[in-house]
Amino acid sequence: MAVQAHELQPWVAMATAAIRREYPVALIATLNEPGDLALPRELTPAFCGSFDWHSAVHGHWTLARAVRLHPDADWAGPARAALASSLTPANLEREYAFVERRPGFERPYGLAWLLQLAAELRLWEDPQAREWGVALEPLEELAARRIIDWADKLPFPIRSGEHSQSAFAFGLAHDWSRDAQRLAYRERLEVVCSRLYRADVSAPVEYEPSGHDFLSPALGEADLMRRVLSREAYTNWIYNFLPDARDEQFARWLEPVTPPDRSDGKLAHLDGLNLSRAWMLRGIVSALPEGHELYSPLERAAARHTAAGLEGARGDDWMGTHWLASFATYLLTERGLR
Repeated sequence: MAVQAHELQPWVAMATAAIRREYPVALIATLNEPGDLALPRELTPAFCGSFDWHSAVHGHWTLARAVRLHPDADWAGPARAALASSLTPANLEREYAFVERRPGFERPYGLAWLLQLAAELRLWEDPQAREWGVALEPLEELAARRIIDWADKLPFPIRSGEHSQSAFAFGLAHDWSRDAQRLAYRERLEVVCSRLYRADVSAPVEYEPSGHDFLSPALGEADLMRRVLSREAYTNWIYNFLPDARDEQFARWLEPVTPPDRSDGKLAHLDGLNLSRAWMLRGIVSALPEGHELYSPLERAAARHTAAGLEGARGDDWMGTHWLASFATYLLTERGLR
């Protein structure tokens, strides 16, 4: 079901406010010389709000996706103006110069979200969006190259529940390669994914979640592999990867979680975990036949996580509002689904 404009309004308002808020800010970057130390608005003028670089990037993605889907909404004008203020050629040239000098910067999470922003602009049939996309192209190409070169060298998966998780980043990069019609890139990435994940069995779901997670390692991997494998191969793979749906541990694992303190930036991650679990569960279900034993329990779990995630994300603490709008928008607009 297509999301309605009024459903996106609170998330667009949250993202618009976030990308325009300069402080507090966390700048995590290597300093190579004294002149490298400066304010974020000087170093990364396009993506200097929203507390950190990656949140600023996916905050801009939130606005681009929302306005593309509902260009005539009441909130579309201010959202478009916020994008126009950030995505200027001059700003993006400085972004490129900053990132180009720092090979490991925001790899893989922030770079993968940058590709999502580029994909959204490419899909948007709008003259101004095309101009933004053209200005973003050098940084887009740099991000794509850094992710795939790193993926080729990666000896083992990164099974984190936070920014370093490889499966989540590869899923975003895979979707970008599809939308950008980069067949060779997609095939290269699928080789990496098969090498890293195809032989996995018996996911240790009893170890999830960790206290700072906003991504599920097991669901992130399963959501990635449904992009990579054929439907038949995926059905066989997930049967061996996830535990029996009748297992008590399986049921415990698929219950939504509640942050004990939403003013703590790390503990607030758990609201995002509910949202990302919801969209990953939906993605997995979309790749299964309706009669599959996992279909109904995963579908029900997705509904529970959707309700809990959207409710938890409606808080007013900066530790959540600077990023959760993107996760809510990704879920509501079904970005990861084909």
